[in-house]
Amino acid sequence: MSVWYILGIALGLAMDAFAVSLASCCRLRRVNVGHISRLALSFGFFQFMMPVVGWLAGRGLSRWLGAIDHWVAFGLLALIGGKMLWDSLRPPGGAAPDPTRGWVLLTLGIATSIDALAVGLSLAFLNVSIWVPSIVIGIVAAVLTAIGAVFGSRMGQRFGVWAERFGGLVLIGIGVRILLSHVS
Repeated sequence: MSVWYILGIALGLAMDAFAVSLASCCRLRRVNVGHISRLALSFGFFQFMMPVVGWLAGRGLSRWLGAIDHWVAFGLLALIGGKMLWDSLRPPGGAAPDPTRGWVLLTLGIATSIDALAVGLSLAFLNVSIWVPSIVIGIVAAVLTAIGAVFGSRMGQRFGVWAERFGGLVLIGIGVRILLSHVS
């Protein structure tokens, strides 16, 4: 498998992580190195692990996983995006929850990497070793996540509540895109 093919796959998979990190950091007043690091490490880790899990699952589970993976990703992203929209409509009274911590971070990491599970299944069918592609996928996702977080921070500082609303709509849109790409 060529390095260009692996990079192409990694870039394609990392686009969701980039968009979600951008949207997530719109809602933070100030983004620091800790926020960026948590997002990048989490998204990079899940993007690395999901192909490995998919590869290990192999042919036995591929029909079952392929039937629901898009619904899981859609549900998680719609839930978090809807919460962001809801929070942006409430009167300002407290700080928004930090999307780079706890269950929200875990949920976003899983939701943005479900596509990578299918890639791992595909690579298993091609009898390709999973380690180099998974490492490249994880690194590319981490780098693009960090870039998205920086841009999201700048958008949030400039546009405030509108950036948070836009971020929520982006997460819902990504979920709908994932769903529609599998349903049709």
